[in-house]
Amino acid sequence: MNDKKYVPKSEVTTYAVAALGQGLVYSCMSSYITDHYMSVLGLNAWFVIFLMLFARVWDAINDPMMGGIVDRHTTKWGRMKPYPVLTVLPIILLTVMMFTKPWGFDLSHKTVGMYVYVAAVYVVWGMVYTASDVPFWSMPNLMTPNHKERAKIASYGRTVGGVGSAVTVAVPIILGFTALSRLENFDEIKYLIMSLSMSLIGMPMFAMSSFKIKERIALPNATKRDPSEPSTLSRISHCKPLMMVVLAGILSFGRYMLQAAAPHVARFAGFYVGFDPNQLPQDQLIEKMNKNVSTVSMIIQICTAIGMFAAMIILPKLYEKYEYRTLMIGSCLGGFGAGILALLVGWFSHNLFLCIPFFLIMAIPLGVINVVSGIMVFDCLDYMELQTGYRDTGLGSACQSFVNKLGNAFATVAIIAMYLVTGLDVGSMNGGGTKWIQAALELGRGENFAMYSLVTLVPALSLLLTAVPLYFYDMIGEKKKTVMEELAEKRRERGIEISE
Repeated sequence: MNDKKYVPKSEVTTYAVAALGQGLVYSCMSSYITDHYMSVLGLNAWFVIFLMLFARVWDAINDPMMGGIVDRHTTKWGRMKPYPVLTVLPIILLTVMMFTKPWGFDLSHKTVGMYVYVAAVYVVWGMVYTASDVPFWSMPNLMTPNHKERAKIASYGRTVGGVGSAVTVAVPIILGFTALSRLENFDEIKYLIMSLSMSLIGMPMFAMSSFKIKERIALPNATKRDPSEPSTLSRISHCKPLMMVVLAGILSFGRYMLQAAAPHVARFAGFYVGFDPNQLPQDQLIEKMNKNVSTVSMIIQICTAIGMFAAMIILPKLYEKYEYRTLMIGSCLGGFGAGILALLVGWFSHNLFLCIPFFLIMAIPLGVINVVSGIMVFDCLDYMELQTGYRDTGLGSACQSFVNKLGNAFATVAIIAMYLVTGLDVGSMNGGGTKWIQAALELGRGENFAMYSLVTLVPALSLLLTAVPLYFYDMIGEKKKTVMEELAEKRRERGIEISE
């Protein structure tokens, strides 16, 4: 196998910094869009469910379309490089629009026009994000033919990108400890600050990848398919290893719950740190409850960040000893056990601090799946290229992009479904204020348990299911070694150029 190194450290660093910038922006949507729609805008729960599912149906068309575009066209600036810089300004604008009150609409009198506006902004944001995301995460395929070096680049990118996600998650939490928490429209203000600051900082960092990355593998553009040959989608659907990774990615939607559901659990699961809300005078209640949301969210989110980053940092060392499949299955089973223990210990003790060790372990699969699944996709594309002679780089990355967004959508649906189960209609709170506090204090223990299960039972069961298709993933051991060696020889025969 080819062990030659092609990519200098400065270029790996540039790619990681660009991933950091993307993480700052993407985490706005993945961690807080449900809370913004439900608790700030007060949107109808069924509308949000329909919007998330409709957007994912469109992604099933849009993401492969983008993958096909990058596979068929190479510009004078490169195949993947132009797209991040072209999408900077649209993503900044759409991110801020997504997290601000719809201009010209009254939240207390929601109209069809307002719902159309919200849906249009969300769907268009997803389309523009896809136009940058698919090419960006496809770049390691063209930066080096060395699969170990490629894995390292992708691993660093995902790890540093995760740091960006943690920073974004921290912004609303930190604001909850400031004087702003005394304001009735605090939630509206914190999301405006978050979206504006993260997009203005993150997107210019992301655009660096368009200028500093070198595409060393000059793959031929995909040509018009001969009717006798299988289509691109057929090639992908018949690649068993890739389908196992895709299925595992869909089933692992629960991993997003620790971040996405944290603010909802902080509001309505009945955990109060250091005070009894029923004993507080009314003039202190708003500030104390807003700060408690930040405190409970902070406990869950810090545990998530530590566990996730610890896994990401140690992964490059583990690659030398264990197969990707082993790391994925082991972390999923460990996360399942920790989730069940967090549910039981937290509920019967009603002490969130006792659950910290379990939340830390539950977060390990987040880091492992985020990084390793992408590397496994790259290996699957190698296998497909050897078998078919086609390198569907963009479409392969589009599969992962679609799976990630589908997972976020399922997480959102699970959160809203729990609101429907508990009978808690946050859509009637007309933008938050003190109404959510009264609703939280009126919830019974059963409703509190249902909300708490969003960060314990739901992700635990999701991780258990994720391990099942991974068992059938077979791009490991001697098979993988043989594929890499034969692919290198095939590329030489086809005259594919690899620059220094």
